[in-house]
Amino acid sequence: MGDIIQYILDLGAAVFLPLIMIIIGLAVKMKPKKAIICGLTLGIAFTAINVVLTFMFDTISPAASAFVTNTGINLKTVDVGWSPVASVSWAWPYALMVFPIQIGINLLMLAFGWTNCLNVDMWNVWGKIFTAILVVSLTGSVPLALIAAAIQVIFELKNADVVEKSVSDLSKIPNVTCAHVMNLQCVILAPINKLLDHIPGINNINLDANKLKEKIGVFGENSVMGFLVGVFIAALGKCSLKVILQTGVGTAAALVLFPIAANFFIDALGPIAEAAGNFMKSKYKGRDFYVGVDWSVLGGRTELWVVSILLVPVELLFAILLAKVGVNSVLPLAAIINVAATVPALIVTKGNILRMFIMGVVTTPIYLMVSSQFAPMITKLAIAQNTLDVPAGQLLTYYGAEGPEFRWALIQAFSGNNKLLAILPFVAFVALFLWYKSYMKKKDAEMICGKH
Repeated sequence: MGDIIQYILDLGAAVFLPLIMIIIGLAVKMKPKKAIICGLTLGIAFTAINVVLTFMFDTISPAASAFVTNTGINLKTVDVGWSPVASVSWAWPYALMVFPIQIGINLLMLAFGWTNCLNVDMWNVWGKIFTAILVVSLTGSVPLALIAAAIQVIFELKNADVVEKSVSDLSKIPNVTCAHVMNLQCVILAPINKLLDHIPGINNINLDANKLKEKIGVFGENSVMGFLVGVFIAALGKCSLKVILQTGVGTAAALVLFPIAANFFIDALGPIAEAAGNFMKSKYKGRDFYVGVDWSVLGGRTELWVVSILLVPVELLFAILLAKVGVNSVLPLAAIINVAATVPALIVTKGNILRMFIMGVVTTPIYLMVSSQFAPMITKLAIAQNTLDVPAGQLLTYYGAEGPEFRWALIQAFSGNNKLLAILPFVAFVALFLWYKSYMKKKDAEMICGKH
C-alpha cells in the first residue's frame, strides 16, 4: 500500500492534485465531465506556473550568481530549493503517517466548527513532514515529530480561516482560501503593516499593479517593469550587454506570462470550490465553507512577481553582509524568487507593492539565518537517507523555507535543553497569532465597507 501511495506522490503536484480534485468533485456531486475537465485544467495550471517560474529562475540566477562571485564571498551552504528538500522529507520512514493526521484533524475541526476550511492541498503534506524531520533530527523522537506536524496542521487550518476573505478577493475565486504554512508569516507581517500605517509618506501610498500603471504609465506595464528590473539585476552582476538585455527580455516575458498561466486556476478551482461549498452547506446548515488550495491560486497577481524580483538584489546583499558577521552561510539560489516571503505580504497588504517590498526587506535576514540553522540538519538527513549527493565540506538547505518564524519557534519548543526558555518563542507566536486574527478581521471589515 505504501508503495502505491509513494508512486502516486512521485507523479508530482501537477498530476497528484488534479486526481484529488476530480475525486472531490465527484464526491460533492459534480457531473463527471465537469469534474474531469476542472481536474485536468488544474494540472495545466500547475504545469504552466512551474514552467514560467523555472524560466524566470533560469533567467535571473546566472546574473545573481555573477553578483555574488564578484564580491569574493564564499558561502558554503547551497540553497537547493523545495524539490530536493521535499524528496528528503518523503524519504522519512514515517512520512505517510502525516496524511491521516492531516485528514483526521481537518475532519474533526470541521465537525466541531473549529474551522470552515476543507483543505484539499494534499501535496503540501510534505511541508508538515519537513517540520517533523527537523524535530526528529534534533530530538530523535518520532512521537514528538508527529505531534509537531499535527500542531502545524492546526495552525494552517486556523490561519486559512483568517486569510480566506483576502485570498478570495485577490484571486477573484469565491469560496477559496490557502492553508499553506507560508501564510503563517502573516502573523509576523501584520504588526509591521500596522506600524507602517503610522509612518508619514508611507501610510498614504497604496500602490497595487493597476494604480502603478495609472501613475507611471508605460513603466507600470508588466513587460516594461520586468525588463527594467531584469536589466538592473544583470547590471549588478556586471554581466555583458548581451546578457543584460537577455535577462531583461526574459524577465519581461515571465511577468507577462504569469497572469496568463494563473487564469487556469480560476477556470479549474471556481466550479469545484462552489460545488464543495454548496455540498458542505447542505450538511452543516448556516455555515460558510471554503476549499483550501495551494498558494499558486494567487499567481496571477503582478505585485507578487514584481516584488519577488525586486528582492533578489536585497537577498544577495544581505547574504553577503550577514556572512561577514557570521550569522549566514547560505547562497540563495534555487529559491531566490522567494514567493514564501511575498505571498503572505500580498495577503496582509492586499497587494500594496511598497509595503510588500518593505516587508520583504525586513524578513529576508530571517530566511537567511533560519535556513543557515536548518542546513546541518537537512544535510545530515540527506546523507543518512542517501537521498542527495552532498560534496564533502558542503551543506544543503532550503532558503525559502516557508513560515520560518513559526517553524523555528515550534522546533525550539520541542528541542531546547531549558524547556521553559525553549518554549517562550512559540508561546509568543501563539499570543501574536491571537492579536493578528483580530487585526485581520478588522481589515477585512474595512475592505468590505470600502467596496460599498
